[in-house]
Amino acid sequence: MTQANHSAEETDKQKFERLFPCIREYQVLASKYKINDIFQDNGGKYLQLLMILGLTTDGTREGNDAVDSFGNEYEIKTVNLELQHQFTTHHHMNPAIIAKYRKVDWYFAAFKNIELQVIYRLKPDHMESFYARWEKKWHDDGGKDINNPKIPLAHVMEYGEIIWLPEGSAGFVRPKPGPNRLAKARRKKSP
Repeated sequence: MTQANHSAEETDKQKFERLFPCIREYQVLASKYKINDIFQDNGGKYLQLLMILGLTTDGTREGNDAVDSFGNEYEIKTVNLELQHQFTTHHHMNPAIIAKYRKVDWYFAAFKNIELQVIYRLKPDHMESFYARWEKKWHDDGGKDINNPKIPLAHVMEYGEIIWLPEGSAGFVRPKPGPNRLAKARRKKSP
């Protein structure tokens, strides 16, 4: 590559500066949905889900994640299939959170990095086995909150109803774990 060709190429910093106005515009759209930071807490993914599902949020971290035009509340969970095949829940799972969860349907959205692959909807009765297990653990552990119990994608696929697929897609097939899975990165080193 000649020096003339190299200087004509866009650097990563130049590309970022060119793209950043679009990111600002994306944030303006997200702010209309009370998402204050598209880069925090899956804000960009939640924006897409709220628009697809016709839901809104009050922008707070209290209560359930979203509400429809009839006032029905929903819990929304996302997963990046390149990293894991289970959905995280709540960092302080306890009976009060479980009681809140028991009253609502859940939407589970699987992404491949930032590309939405599928949205499932689960009714409370399909989540009850988790609620009962978490409550028992909480009581058995002397009232200690549970840190982020997981819901496997396999459970969501077995009991959930697919409510959204990409245009032209006939179904969703659980992919094999990708090379970037967090489990590999979290292995402890031997002393």
